[in-house]
Amino acid sequence: MKKIGFLSFGHWSPQSRTRSAADALLETIDLAQAAEQLGADGAYVRVHHFARQLASPFPLLAAIGARTKRIEIGTAVIDMRYENPLYMAEDAGAADLIAGGRLQLGISRGSPEQVIDGWRYFGYQPAEGESDADMGRRHAEVLLDLLRGQGFAQPNPRPMFPNPPGLLRLEPYSEGLRDRIWWGAGSNATAVWAAKLGMNLQSSTLKNDETGEPFHVQQAAQIRAYRDAWKQAGHTRTPRVSVSRSIFPLVDDRDRAYFGREGHQQDQIGYLDEQTRAIFGRSYAAEPDALIEQLKADEALAEADTLLLTIPNQLSVDYNAHVIEAILTHIAPALGWR
Repeated sequence: MKKIGFLSFGHWSPQSRTRSAADALLETIDLAQAAEQLGADGAYVRVHHFARQLASPFPLLAAIGARTKRIEIGTAVIDMRYENPLYMAEDAGAADLIAGGRLQLGISRGSPEQVIDGWRYFGYQPAEGESDADMGRRHAEVLLDLLRGQGFAQPNPRPMFPNPPGLLRLEPYSEGLRDRIWWGAGSNATAVWAAKLGMNLQSSTLKNDETGEPFHVQQAAQIRAYRDAWKQAGHTRTPRVSVSRSIFPLVDDRDRAYFGREGHQQDQIGYLDEQTRAIFGRSYAAEPDALIEQLKADEALAEADTLLLTIPNQLSVDYNAHVIEAILTHIAPALGWR
């Protein structure tokens, strides 16, 4: 069985149905509830700063956790170049406890943003000889260490409140969250690095173009390299791997109007910066029978245990619930995902 969730960037615009930041936040909560009722497995959000999109995930995740019972809640991904790992450990612990241990926290070194070096405005800068990507990975390693729950801070001998014995850890602490951290890897090398540190793997709709092969072939190779590195590291638990896809079964006139002439049914090549050539995976939009055959040929999708459906959140909660239901009803059973 493959876990299936949605991934929302939370776009908002006065010209769309999602007209404000409040709309984007509240509609994400409503869609998570609808997805849970439909039998979906996850509600995930993307984090972008300086943009009319979702930016501060923990209040939103806590709200979703309080309004749902079963569905996983998570991120894909948080840019660690912007994060204070200590505040983040507290916020993540609180959100996970509110949700009853359902948080699946996707983090990464980040992607190109709306402003130049936006993390500098948040008060962070790379150390001498360190790149911004190195800084993001360093922040991630600090977070992972904090989530072990070990004490590290010297207690005040005359505290305001009584302390437990020994060094103090950050609170609130949520047992098991450390095993539910995912790394969004853009290359094979960072996927291997994530495996060595015991993080689950998130692979999105783009990655570094390392071989010139089709996107799904390169992504499948990345997943296999990750799993090999995990095994070599000697971890005892089974890791999880997610991939993101844009998938739209054409089952009614709305679907055909929105996506019947979908223009991105081939991989695209672009550059994330002057040095990094990237490959962007195709979108899928077709009648259910044709869509099933197309998805059968996606090697990376077959390798992954979790599918995150990127949704057009500005088309309304009702429409996106319809898309999720169509995939769960018409597509997932035929592919053995349900």
